[in-house]
Amino acid sequence: MRRRLAFILALGLTLAACATAPGRKPTAGPPPTHPPASHTPTAPPHSERFADLPGWPEEDHAAAFDAFRAACPAVRDPALATICRRAMTVALLDGPLAKAFFEDNFTPQALPGEGVLTAYFAPEYPARDKPDTEFSAPLRPKPADLVAAGGSVQRRDEAGHLAPYPDRAWIEARSTQDALAWLRPEDLFFLQVQGSGVLTFADGHRQKALYAAHNGQPFMGIANPMRDRGLLPAGGTSGEAIRTWLANHRGPEAQAIMRLNPRYGFFRLTADDGLPPLGAAGTPLPAGRAIAVDLSRHSLGELYWIDAAAPLLTGAYPTYRRLVSALDTGGAIKGEIRADLYLGQGPDAGLEAGRVRHTLRLHRLVPRP
Repeated sequence: MRRRLAFILALGLTLAACATAPGRKPTAGPPPTHPPASHTPTAPPHSERFADLPGWPEEDHAAAFDAFRAACPAVRDPALATICRRAMTVALLDGPLAKAFFEDNFTPQALPGEGVLTAYFAPEYPARDKPDTEFSAPLRPKPADLVAAGGSVQRRDEAGHLAPYPDRAWIEARSTQDALAWLRPEDLFFLQVQGSGVLTFADGHRQKALYAAHNGQPFMGIANPMRDRGLLPAGGTSGEAIRTWLANHRGPEAQAIMRLNPRYGFFRLTADDGLPPLGAAGTPLPAGRAIAVDLSRHSLGELYWIDAAAPLLTGAYPTYRRLVSALDTGGAIKGEIRADLYLGQGPDAGLEAGRVRHTLRLHRLVPRP
């Protein structure tokens, strides 16, 4: 999903510093500002006890065990795969037995330094088959002239020449003849940040909008510019606040702000199967139990304890402490101590995700020999 991730989550919408966002999606909160790349540690990780993990006794270990088993198809590490096979041989465990399972099979390993936790989600938005004054933003498919290869995105013109693909403003000026659907402009913008979502049309039918490609331009968050211009207060750049401002200023004013982010996402539509979105690992994302990570620093399927506190945004939960699996990635998720927590689907998940920008300490659960 977090090919949203190409946006984030993420998020994200925090849109300044998913994330991404996903993803961020979820988006923990959908987009606060895009955080800077997290600190690159110089010291090696060190082993610790489960008793050292803040919040470990209060964890819902049974829910964590259930989510861990669901994430096992994404595991590639042989030692972790062995533990997955062991988990599959038992019935779902209650809290004390699930806690014992983790403590018997893993050793926590603290990663040095602090970073940033954001969140992403899968939005649900109304859509129309034809444009009107409210639903005026076209959901565009991947253009025929877009060529993605070798990590770059280019445009092939009629003569066959290649050049970098243009930015959001150029794309918005193109013909809308191939539009897949029509959304409110602020909804389309958030959908592009999150990377996927569900659209409900006027006749009641629902379709999934899935990430297809982006234009290769850098992702630029809009939260910090909005704060710096006095459009939103410091600490008030949540996803909810950003979206409300864009909706209240729909038209040239909001369009100018959204164009500060030159990255543009393209989509494809498919039937809504009612299932959670898939992460980069190819498995459904369990709400509240999956994170997007930097795959140059982490591996898909790994198990982590997140300890996130000291939120920067008004209305946020004070802490996020739980077991999660690395099941996704995102273009804005860079650094070792950097994660984007997937929070689920719909407006409630989006409200929470938009308020997540916490100081993060990360602990990897390493399989015991």
